[in-house]
Order: sequence, then structure tokens, then C-alpha cells
Amino acid sequence: MSKVYTKTGDKGATSLYTGQRVSKGGIRVETYGTIDEAQAALGLARSVAKKDSVKEEIYQVEKDLWMLMADVASLDKEPTITDEHIAHLEQIIDKYDAELKPLTKFLIPGDTHAGACLDVARTVVRRAERLFWRLREEEAVHEVNIRYLNRLSDLCYIWGRVETEL
Repeated sequence: MSKVYTKTGDKGATSLYTGQRVSKGGIRVETYGTIDEAQAALGLARSVAKKDSVKEEIYQVEKDLWMLMADVASLDKEPTITDEHIAHLEQIIDKYDAELKPLTKFLIPGDTHAGACLDVARTVVRRAERLFWRLREEEAVHEVNIRYLNRLSDLCYIWGRVETEL
């Protein structure tokens, strides 16, 4: 069995999924690291969610985020996240949005444990999206990945409402 530590990053560089060595301080690494953080926040939300449908949907998104991180950690490779992934997120948003009462006020995070966790996940996803836009200013990226994050932050908001209201 191989060891957890490799010592290959001890001098501030890491390998991308496609093998290139890059600085650990680079915006690409920060972007996929923030997506990793979003995945962890979603895992926390899933662990406390009350609605089985929300738990199942979060789990699927967590798996999609592995593909998204691979997309960001790859150079000169077609994305694995597609417009179909985005359409799926939109379908979930539309399904719940039709069931929720119209908003009449701003929502303050913390009414439920799961709702608060989903608010944290939403803000981490938004940060990942902002980092992606910064990365785009410097390097080529797959814009489908940015759109996915944008819809995912909307979905985290909707999931938070579902866990709080329904």
C-alpha cells in the first residue's frame, strides 16, 4: 500500500491531473481547492439534512464536483461537466421552486442546522465561481464549469429554503 504523503509538494509545487507541475499558490490550484471545500461543505449539509430527496441530490452533486475538480486540474482536455449537468441542476431548482412559498423578506441563515450548512456551501460555491472568473482572465477555462458553479450556488440556496420551509 502506498503512503499518504509523497513529499513531492514540499517545495511549493503540485501536479495537475494531466501531469503538469504548477505552483500550489496558483489561481488554478486555489480554484479547485475551493471546489473541494464546497464539496466538503455539501457533505456536512448532507449529513444533517432532513429531506431524503435533498440528501440524494447533494450526494450526486458531490460526485459531480469530483469531475469538476478534474476539469480544473486538467490542461488541454475536454470538460467532463456538460450542459446536461447544468440542465439537471436547473430541473431540481425548478421542481423545488414551484413548491416553495414566494419570498417576502430576506432570509437570515440559521433557522435550521441543514439550512445553515447549505448557506455555508452556497457561499463557498460563490467564492469558487469568483476564483474561476479570475482564472479565466489568465488562462483558458471551460466556461461550462463556471455556469455549473453558478447554478449550483442557486441550488444550494433553494435546498436551504427546502430544508427550512418544507
